[in-house]
Parts: sequence; C-alpha cells; structure tokens
Amino acid sequence: MKSSVIVSDPEIMGGTPMFRGTRVPMQTLIDYLESGQSISDFLEGFPTVTRDQVIAFLEETKERFLASA
Repeated sequence: MKSSVIVSDPEIMGGTPMFRGTRVPMQTLIDYLESGQSISDFLEGFPTVTRDQVIAFLEETKERFLASA
C-alpha cells in the first residue's frame, strides 16, 4: 500500500519514515503520543505537519493493523 502521507527516501535522513513534505519523522509523533502529549502539542512543536497529515497517518496505521489481524 502506497502512503499519501509517509515518505521514506534513503537519501534523506537515512530513509527514516517522515511526514511527506517535511523532515519530521513519524516516530516523533509516536513518541509524543506515548508520553501522554496530545496531537495539538505535537502540531505546536512541528508546524510543518498538518492535522490532516496526522489523522491520515493514524488512519493508515489503523487500516494496516486491522488488515494484518
């Protein structure tokens, strides 16, 4: 499945999955959420990422998880 919000390029940050059009790793969002911070907190810290991108990432992750269950 090709993602519309996740990009991974070996030439950029060693291929770390990032939000498309940014240099913000997906792991950063996961770290924020795991530490109890909100999506709003994340967006304040990383203004190049949009709320729509975060929601799309969470939806894609949910779909992939449910498809593999």
